[in-house]
Amino acid sequence: MVLGALGKRYRDGEVIIRQGEPGDCMYVVQAGQVEVVQHTEQGEQHLAYLQAGDFFGEMAVFERQVRSATVRAAGEAKVLKVDKKTLLRRIKEDPLLAVNLLQTMSHRIRELDGQLAKHEERAR
Repeated sequence: MVLGALGKRYRDGEVIIRQGEPGDCMYVVQAGQVEVVQHTEQGEQHLAYLQAGDFFGEMAVFERQVRSATVRAAGEAKVLKVDKKTLLRRIKEDPLLAVNLLQTMSHRIRELDGQLAKHEERAR
């Protein structure tokens, strides 16, 4: 998902979004890598590393809920912030963008379902 050359540079370990904070935009990794972590009662849990071309924070665009995870730079990273208005305009210009978003979100849900099933097996 290429939305332009603008973006903000983040230093290693710098937080981009924080779990529990309200959100109204999504982000696209333009360069480098970011780490997605979730804070639980057992401590911090690593969820994923995202690379250039990957996106995160999209649930806030559609649901207006608080952030479900913290995302921070893993090394230096350049990340583009995309608000809802911009996203909807880009989808109107290129409907395949919506299909790509849905495919990625569906893939993430399947991965989480698999992780949940493994966790439930271990708990038995």
